[in-house]
Amino acid sequence: MFIRRLPAFEYHAPASVGEALALMAKFRDTARYVAGGTDLLIAMKRREAVPEHLINLKGVAELQGITSDNFGVRIGALTTLAEIERSEIISKQYVPLKDAVDVMASIQVRNLATIGGNLCSAIPSADTAPPLIALNASVKLVGPQGERTVPVEEFFIGPKRSVRQTQEIMTEIEIPKPDPASSGCYLKLMRRHAMDLALVGVAACLTLDSDRKLCTQARVGLGAVAPTPIRAPEVEAHLVNKAIDETVVTEAAQISGTQCRPISDLRASLEYRCSMVEVLMARALKEAARRITG
Repeated sequence: MFIRRLPAFEYHAPASVGEALALMAKFRDTARYVAGGTDLLIAMKRREAVPEHLINLKGVAELQGITSDNFGVRIGALTTLAEIERSEIISKQYVPLKDAVDVMASIQVRNLATIGGNLCSAIPSADTAPPLIALNASVKLVGPQGERTVPVEEFFIGPKRSVRQTQEIMTEIEIPKPDPASSGCYLKLMRRHAMDLALVGVAACLTLDSDRKLCTQARVGLGAVAPTPIRAPEVEAHLVNKAIDETVVTEAAQISGTQCRPISDLRASLEYRCSMVEVLMARALKEAARRITG
């Protein structure tokens, strides 16, 4: 598709969340927040979005950085994918999220794109969504009516649609501290080996008992197989109180294929996506278990 130059707009650079909210309240439907801009600026060049005002959040320091505390980890919505990729705490304790950013876009894009922007774009194939669902993460939203926290699994309501209101700003992503006997995995199927959207994305997090034999808790997130990223509770229920052996993994993988509601498009058929969910689910469960016991 032919991409034109950016349309004319007025640029604003607030230094705080309060200032950004005031600007949005002033300009309302004619304004858009921008962070990394890797999605919005392309949409503007294609004239899919033509805001008269851009409110750049990059100068708002309180929206950036990764901090850990007794709760777990808090990731500022403006934290770039590259920062997450380099984070020691993410790579050690929140492995599925590290898996996801490792296979997202290019190095140049990861240096610009933010985790908040990836979630707020609300595309079904958003790579950070399945691992965050599996990690039981929530997002914090701040708007004119105050602050609220929404589980990631409830954040999406349709393709490119979320519960975030136009004037609200996503300030951070909160992930609770994982159990020492837990780990997870995110696997992404792409037509190319890099810089491609997910045909299927599967994230699985497991917690084993003290003997590292039985699964005591499981969470599964799927991407690109429904109108939104989704959780797969039937798969989770099948895994609890069982050893993660070949039989249980195969059965759980088969169940995961029934949880999908994908479409057929130029990139893949419905049947292929459902089949590959089963393949990736089996691999993700085995790898999650290996990371705990190994």
